[in-house]
Order: sequence, then structure tokens, then C-alpha cells
Amino acid sequence: MKRNRSELFSTRMRSEDEIRGVDGPDHASGHVGVASPGAGASAIPAEVYQRRWLILGAMCLCLLLVVASVSSLNVAIPTLARELRPTDTQILWIVDAYAVVFAGLLLFAGALGDKFGRKGALLIGLVIFAVASLACAWSTDPSLLIALRGVMGIGAALIMPATLSMLTTVFPPMERAKAIAIWAAFAGAGGAIGPVMSGLLLGRFWYGSVFFVAVPIAIVTFAAVAVLAPSSREGAGTRLDPVGAVLSMVGFSSLLFAIIEGPEKGWGAGLVIGAFAVAVVALVGFVIWEQRRHAPMLDMSLFSNPRFSVSSMGVTFTFMGMFALFFVLSQYLQYVRGYSPLRSAVAGLPFAAVMIAISPRAVAIAAKIGVRSTMVTGLGLVSLGLLLFSFLGTSTPYIAVAGCLMLMAAGMGMAMPSMTSGIMSAVPPHKAGVGSAVNDTSRELGGAIGIAVVGSIVSAMYRDAIRPQLAALPDAAADQVLKSVGRAQAVVVEARSAIGDQAADGLLHAVRSAFLDGAHTGLRVLAAIVALNAVLVAWKHPKHVEAPTGAH
Repeated sequence: MKRNRSELFSTRMRSEDEIRGVDGPDHASGHVGVASPGAGASAIPAEVYQRRWLILGAMCLCLLLVVASVSSLNVAIPTLARELRPTDTQILWIVDAYAVVFAGLLLFAGALGDKFGRKGALLIGLVIFAVASLACAWSTDPSLLIALRGVMGIGAALIMPATLSMLTTVFPPMERAKAIAIWAAFAGAGGAIGPVMSGLLLGRFWYGSVFFVAVPIAIVTFAAVAVLAPSSREGAGTRLDPVGAVLSMVGFSSLLFAIIEGPEKGWGAGLVIGAFAVAVVALVGFVIWEQRRHAPMLDMSLFSNPRFSVSSMGVTFTFMGMFALFFVLSQYLQYVRGYSPLRSAVAGLPFAAVMIAISPRAVAIAAKIGVRSTMVTGLGLVSLGLLLFSFLGTSTPYIAVAGCLMLMAAGMGMAMPSMTSGIMSAVPPHKAGVGSAVNDTSRELGGAIGIAVVGSIVSAMYRDAIRPQLAALPDAAADQVLKSVGRAQAVVVEARSAIGDQAADGLLHAVRSAFLDGAHTGLRVLAAIVALNAVLVAWKHPKHVEAPTGAH
């Protein structure tokens, strides 16, 4: 353990001009490339340096492919339910199987890329992703679709860490922060772009089009990566950590499984408690195992670095707020405001636009006001946006919705680049893939926790508020109303002739009010959590961290 820490310390003390190894074998033999403009560019081959922005474009396209596949399916749920007739549990897992496998494999996939080559891992991931997406497009069985979504998660786990770690090998330090900021912009924007793409496709094509669209994008991206991206890896002498890999996969997958199933089955259900227990045992075992290994997959001493630990936590809580917001917003716009799926998806575009506009400027902001102040301000804006959303009503004009979205996006655009840079700067150069995986795992866990927290609050408050209003309905119909707002509205429409227009209108109003009350409370809880995280960053983050270079 002492040796690992000394190695980490010596790595951090290297000159900023030292660039992470490009083209493993040549780097090992001393090849440093041709001198190019910019600090540290002399360590990057000239032909790689000249096409670095094209490589960034390819990495952002990979990122959009992965992130949009998480968010796009929310809009398609009603269509999938109508066409495939899955059970409620199957619908849940058609969406979530991807995230569970994705998050569980991220650390190991990042280590594989570091060991055998990040470009190779990325290309293999794109092939797996494309083939699984093609199979999903033509699947007519819900169980098979769930399994194929899990396979898509395997591909995504190989793709995602390689995108960020690849940037650290092709950009010199003076430009690296700006490249990471652009990467972070597309990471956030993908959450809003996915539903729009899904809504457009479902308006013209069959349900499988939401999966099939990934195939041509993956093919184009594969060609771009194959031609543009350099080889980059840790080196042949590094050993893998199969025990740590299994423990991390079991731990993170079980944790995510429990978080997802908790709102559906109840937090006291045996399956949920058992999954949490497995997660605790596996993750504690992972920490103990990694601390005892001579060459751990994830050096636990990294978490003693305040910048690394605070940035990781910041990513988790920021995406907790974002995913929770979009979970509530989609239902608010469709069930309360009566928007179509496509219109509700388009309504989220201001978020993507502001993220893409603000993130590249976050480097300059950090240079002016400091890294810590930038992160605290960004988290404060996210918290304020969530709080303002909690006051939206049935007749709130869309301009107010758009304003809240832009406020949150501005906060995320400011905070995320500094957080991501904080994680990557603390990780040794040869562990860039694992550092990227830590960043990505924080995002996935934050998103799952955010949806689980707000979903549980909305569900509990909705049921308590609406149960006294169901006396006029048969027991079977009342049970359906209690399940969700969407089902409630369908049941009320069907029962209108039996209970009368006045009673039906009153029940619909009660359903929407009950949902809004739960959503308001859930968003306020999330706003408070993000605000506390801002306080933690202000307290724990080093005050005099040098702002990233390249703020021009």
C-alpha cells in the first residue's frame, strides 16, 4: 500500500508537460512524436495532434450514442407496452437492464481498456452495441428484449470509459480541460436529445426504430474511431484483477438492482433487502481486497485526495438531480399538461442547448473565479432549478419550465467539467480508463438513486392522497388508479360513462393534484440534497487548486 501511494505521489509530481502515453509500444520504446504547438504537445505524434479535434468529435458521438440509449426509451414505454404487452416488471427491466449491466461493468471495462488498448475496447464495444441494438429492433418477446438490453449495456461499458481516457492521450494539458468540458457538455445534452430522437422516430416508424437508429450511428462512429483514434494502453506488464472485477460487478449491479426495485416492490421487500445486503458485502469486500493488492484495479488511496472524492460525490449528486428532474418532467408534461410524447421531448431541448453552450466556457469561468467557486456556484444553480420546478402547477406557462431547465443546465455546465477534471487529474496517467470509469459509475449511480428517491416519494404521496377519492370505482379499477398517473387517466376515461362527467373530471383533477404534490415534495428533497453537496464542496474542496489551462 505504501508503494502504491509513493508511486501515485511521484506520478502527480511529474511536469504538466508530460502527456499520457500514445501508441503503447512506441511509447515504451521512447518514441515521443514530432513537436507540435502547445504545452506538452511534443509528446504527442504530430499526426495525432493535428486531428485531435476530429477525435474529440468521434468521442462525443460515441458518448451521445450511449447516453441517449438510456434516456430515449422513456418516451417509447407506452408504445412498447401496446405492441409487446409486457408485464409491469418487464417494462421496468426493458428500461433498466441496460443501466444495471452498464454500471456493474464500468470499472472492469475501464481496466480492460487500460490493459489491452482503449481503442480496441471502444471498437469492440461499438460492435457489441450495434449488434444488440439491431436484435432489439426486431425482438417481439419482452424477456428477450430485456436480455438484449443487457448486452447493449456490455457494449456501453466498453465504450464509455474509453471516450474520456482517449482524450487524455491526444490533448496536451493546455487544451485538455477544454476538451473535457466539451465532452461533459455532450454527456449532459444526451439526456435531452435521446427522448427527442425517440419521439421523432415513433411518429413515423415502428417501435423497433428507437433501437435500430443506433446501428447506422455506431457504424459511422466505428469507421471514424478506426481511422482517427490512436492506440493507447497502459502496458503489457500490468496484471488484471479478476477478484476485484467480480466484486465490483456484483456490488454495483446489486446496489443498482435494489435501488430500481425498491420503489416498485417496497423498500422492505425481501428481494430488495437481500440485494442491498449483497451489495454491501461485495463492495466492502472490494474495498478490502483492493487495499491489500500490490497493483489494485482502483487505488483506494485516491479517495483520500479531497479533490478526487469531492468531485466524485459532486458528479453523483448532480446527475441525481438531473435524472430525477427528467423523470418528473416527462410525466408532468404528458399527464398534467397533456403534451404528446414528441412535444414533451422537444420541451427539454433548452436544457441540451444551454449545456452545450456553457460547458466549453466553464474552463474560462474556473480561471476567473476559481475551481471551487465554479463547482459551488454550479451546484447552487442546480439546487435552485430543482426548487423552482417544485412550484410548477397545472397552468404554469412553458416559458417558466424552459427557464428552470436552462437554470439547471447552466449549473451543470459550470460544475461538470471541473468535477470531471478533478477526477481525471488525480488518477495516474496509466489508469485513465479506470478514472473515467469512476466518473461514469458516479453518474449512473447518481441517476438511479435520484429516480428511486423522487419516484418513491411521488408514489407514496400519490397513493395516500388518491385512495380516499376512489369510492365510486370498482375495486379492480381502483387498483389500477393506485398504480400510476398514466393508468389512472386511462381508467377514468374508460369509466367516464359509468360514473358521469362531473365525477370523472373531479377524479382526474384529484389524480393530477396528487401527482403534483408528490413531485413537489420529491424535487424539494433533491434540491436540499444538492444544496448540502454544494456546502460540502465549499468545505472540503481544496481552496487553491490551480484552474485548468486553456481558458481561451
